[in-house]
Amino acid sequence: MEVFEEYLAKIEHPEHRARTEEVLSWVRETFPNLNPAIKWNQPMFTDHGTFIIGFSVSKKHLAVAPERAGIVHFSDEIVKAGYEHSKMLVRFPWDKPVDYTLLEKIIEFNIKDKADCTTFWRK
Repeated sequence: MEVFEEYLAKIEHPEHRARTEEVLSWVRETFPNLNPAIKWNQPMFTDHGTFIIGFSVSKKHLAVAPERAGIVHFSDEIVKAGYEHSKMLVRFPWDKPVDYTLLEKIIEFNIKDKADCTTFWRK
């Protein structure tokens, strides 16, 4: 995952860096057809030129951005899993385990929902 090395190296907190690397590696291994990239200074994964999921690091959480459609579709599950979300991102707190089952559902939803999408973002 060379594409993310520079981004990861800039994460000062060692545990946050390790968690972020773990999540990015998991996405890469679970969805090998997705293309890893850095865009807007954030790690993300695309499929046939369209955005699938992005990540960013903050002091209190790893932000997971599946676009608004993914948030709306999984809002109840996100809350049930104990995470907070805004209109555009889910907050995975550093002090809680990552719910990989939920993350997998969100990514699978975006891949299927955007299968015929010809733009980077949904319109």
